[in-house]
Amino acid sequence: MNEMILKFPARSENEIFARNAVAAFVLPLNPSLTELSDVKTAVSEAVTNSIVHGYRGGEGWVTLICRTEGARLEVEVIDEGRGIEDVERALEPFFTTLPDEERSGMGFTIMQTFMSDFSVQSTKGAGTKVKMCKEFAAGALHAG
Repeated sequence: MNEMILKFPARSENEIFARNAVAAFVLPLNPSLTELSDVKTAVSEAVTNSIVHGYRGGEGWVTLICRTEGARLEVEVIDEGRGIEDVERALEPFFTTLPDEERSGMGFTIMQTFMSDFSVQSTKGAGTKVKMCKEFAAGALHAG
C-alpha cells in the first residue's frame, strides 16, 4: 500500500494542484489516459465542491488523502465547512444550492460516473467527506 496526505487552503487555484498531485501519485498503477482523465476530473469536482459549497468563499482547509493498493486507488476529499443539509437530494443530478452562480449541479454525478465507487458523508455545520475509488485495468497486470 502507498499513501499520500495533502492539506491545502480552500482556494480555487489549489484545485489544479490537487488534480495533478493525484495524477502523479497514481502513475505507478499504469492507468490508461482515459482512466487518468476520469480520476483527475472526479478529484477536481470534489475539491471544487469543498471550496465553492463547503466554504463559500470563506477561509478553510481541504484535506486530500490517496491510497493505492494493488490496482485500486482510494481518494478522500475532506472539508470542515458548512456541510450538506440533505445528502440524498444533493446527489440528484442538476441539484445545486447556488443556481445564481451558474453551477450545473452535476459534480456528484460526474464523480459517481467516473469512479468505481463513491460515497458522501456530511454533517451540517461540520463538513463533508467524499470517498471515491477507482480500479485500474492495466494496473491489475502489474500489481503483484
